[in-house]
Amino acid sequence: MKKFKKYLALMSMLTILALVLTGCSSGNPNTPPTSGPYAWIYQWLGIPFQHIMIKVGQMIGGVNGTGWSIVIITLVIRLILLPLMLNQQKKSVVQQEKMARLQPQMQLIQAAMRRKPITQDQQMQLSTWQRELYAKNNVSLTGGIGCLPLLIQFPIMIGIYQAVLYSTTLKQASFFGISLGSKSVVLAIVATVFAVIQSYMSLIGVPAEQKKAMQSMMFMNPIMTLFFSLSFSGALALYWAAGNFMMIIQQAIVTFIITPSEKTRINKELSDTPTEVVVTKEAIDNLFNGKAEKVNNVEKESLHQDLRKRNQGKQNKNHKN
Repeated sequence: MKKFKKYLALMSMLTILALVLTGCSSGNPNTPPTSGPYAWIYQWLGIPFQHIMIKVGQMIGGVNGTGWSIVIITLVIRLILLPLMLNQQKKSVVQQEKMARLQPQMQLIQAAMRRKPITQDQQMQLSTWQRELYAKNNVSLTGGIGCLPLLIQFPIMIGIYQAVLYSTTLKQASFFGISLGSKSVVLAIVATVFAVIQSYMSLIGVPAEQKKAMQSMMFMNPIMTLFFSLSFSGALALYWAAGNFMMIIQQAIVTFIITPSEKTRINKELSDTPTEVVVTKEAIDNLFNGKAEKVNNVEKESLHQDLRKRNQGKQNKNHKN
């Protein structure tokens, strides 16, 4: 699970980098793209964002009007995505809580995986037990991870960047004295600080075992924010800062409302249907002592009870027919 999350985060970063750099490397930097995916984004998002930002900026008025228009656009987009993102995080909380109950059995499997020597058959059996442990306790292998909210933001982020890049009016705009057409260290730092706060809040209330695994991941979002905010215009850094501010509010909802509620619900659920025991120390000792075929009947009943019930049901149905 831990390796999978690290791999997913790395691939997400590389995907963002590829999308942005591919678009930014095409043609004259002052000429809008005319072909390819980058041109489609400009046609359907970049130009509309130009019109909206200029119009809203004019309505607000003042030298900061355009900057406030970016903030407003970002907040509206985040509010639209909020139900989807809260649902994804709720799933993640549920998986974390269920995984916490499986830790004793998972630790047995992980310790056994590190034993030397270990045969291929023993590795396969341990992997089978791990899959059974997840399946019987209704735990997803992906841990409730969802990339859709992040994927939706890619074209929006590029569209805002294009809107400023290819508009003379927006290029000359500023926000509290900070140019929106040039790179801004100040806005990059603000966006990164908001990302750090959100990442820190995401660890509140997380079990100690899972917190250790998540600590390395909490730096991914701030690092990614800092990199892209420093790489592109102040308009994009402002978009990222406003978005991360909304992420803090979203994380507060998850940490202080959704998580306590889900913990209470899952505790009640597990009191009615206790965690399924799939692997024990005795079973692992038997596996490594060459007694895998001599596991006692009680152990077999515990490991294969569900399968036997299903088979028995099928047989009874066949007899009736």
